[in-house]
Amino acid sequence: MKDSVKYARWIKAEARRLGFHSCGISKAGFLEEEAPRLEHYLKNGHHGKMAYMENHFDKRLDPTLMVDGAKTVLSLAYNYYPEKRQQYEDAPILSKYAYGKDYHFVVKEHLAKLVAYIEDMIGPFNGRIFVDSAPVLERAWARKSGIGWVGKHGNLIIPQIGSFFFLAELIFDLELEEDNPMDEHCGTCTACIDACPTDAIVDSRIIDGSKCISYFTIELKELIPDEVKGKFQNRVFGCDICQDVCPWNRFSIANNEIAFQPKEEILNMSRKDWYDMTEDVFRFLFKDSAVKRTKYKGLRRNLEFLNP
Repeated sequence: MKDSVKYARWIKAEARRLGFHSCGISKAGFLEEEAPRLEHYLKNGHHGKMAYMENHFDKRLDPTLMVDGAKTVLSLAYNYYPEKRQQYEDAPILSKYAYGKDYHFVVKEHLAKLVAYIEDMIGPFNGRIFVDSAPVLERAWARKSGIGWVGKHGNLIIPQIGSFFFLAELIFDLELEEDNPMDEHCGTCTACIDACPTDAIVDSRIIDGSKCISYFTIELKELIPDEVKGKFQNRVFGCDICQDVCPWNRFSIANNEIAFQPKEEILNMSRKDWYDMTEDVFRFLFKDSAVKRTKYKGLRRNLEFLNP
């Protein structure tokens, strides 16, 4: 058995042991198919006020510009689908990924353990780990590595399990046996397109980020425009609407990551509790949460925008 095949099997087995649901391998190089898509996305202003997306155009398309001698992109998926939900139907809604501890830290910790394993088994290598923290087109690499396909809502869909996953990458200079890309299986379904209240899904797999509820409630630092007033369906941080209606997510199973388990105080907050929240309460509830990105001021802005 070739070393590249043997190493790939070892790494995938260890990734699963560490809690990653899926692990796929692709050859590092220029993403030729993605170049015109990224250019079109930026040219049409689909990134809104997220000016950082205009930076590092070449690096977004070619990981060898970020890791010297890169030969392989290891793509991994980590489940965050929650077992419990917010208890009050009229309470402002958090995106499911924000229920527990900030995923950047949790997934990176598991990925660091995988790196240590590879070094122990194979030897030193040059590489970097990425958890939504650098100009990496993670969904393109995940699709190329055979983990799943990019759905019409722009999220990666993993067969028989859905799309409620965090994606992460290890880009390094070891050569491993590659996996084959997966065909898409959305068919004629348009559930996500039909359900999006702000018409952010321009066309199949073309998402206008500047119209997304997640963009308005997290990325946008200015006042939310009046033209989307009344369209958020009570979302206060992020949005899962397109994923909630996706037929593939009927197969979703609850994660078993302790760090992703939500505080009972958050799940039990009534609508009144949300609007009465002080900055001290905010700091306590969301101390280690991704919700901290909005800061207290941003969350209050979102709550006031929802309030009729």
